[in-house]
Amino acid sequence: MADENTENTEEVETTDAAPAEPEAPAGPDPSLSPVQKRAWYRQRSGTTTNASRTPEEKAEARAAERKAKAAARRRRRLQEREKKAAKLGADAGTDRGTPKPEYEAGRKQVRQGIVVSAKGDKTLAVQIAHAKRHPKYKKIVRHTTKLYAHDEQNDAGVGDTVRIESSRPLSRTKRWTLAEIVERAK
Repeated sequence: MADENTENTEEVETTDAAPAEPEAPAGPDPSLSPVQKRAWYRQRSGTTTNASRTPEEKAEARAAERKAKAAARRRRRLQEREKKAAKLGADAGTDRGTPKPEYEAGRKQVRQGIVVSAKGDKTLAVQIAHAKRHPKYKKIVRHTTKLYAHDEQNDAGVGDTVRIESSRPLSRTKRWTLAEIVERAK
């Protein structure tokens, strides 16, 4: 019997020493779909999908993640505000652009511009230029607006710099009247 036991152990040893299964392939089977290939790689790397969690656990994890992101957002926005305030303190008034005309209830708005057309009878086309710094790109952006103004005596000509003030609607497009001619064209 002792001889039989030694023979059995030898057989077991030989089977353990010799690889019974073939080597793992270098990559997935080419006939697999992309989804199956991803699953194959996940299986080999040891990463698996998240363990089954209850809806309450998922909600807790999501709430904690959102809370962390909100805190990071608050910190970043505070830093940006401080940086902007420091910059404005150094450059006080340099990037304000053209200020908007002041408006008070019951008081007429006043604008200044250049006459671009005086062809219509008692009507002027006045072009008003604005310059404003772009909030994101910090470039000075120039805008022009064309307003139609009433000129009772047909005084102003093309190229004149005029001051106009708001009035009641005088026609479909005219809501301004000529206040004064600041500078005549040369």
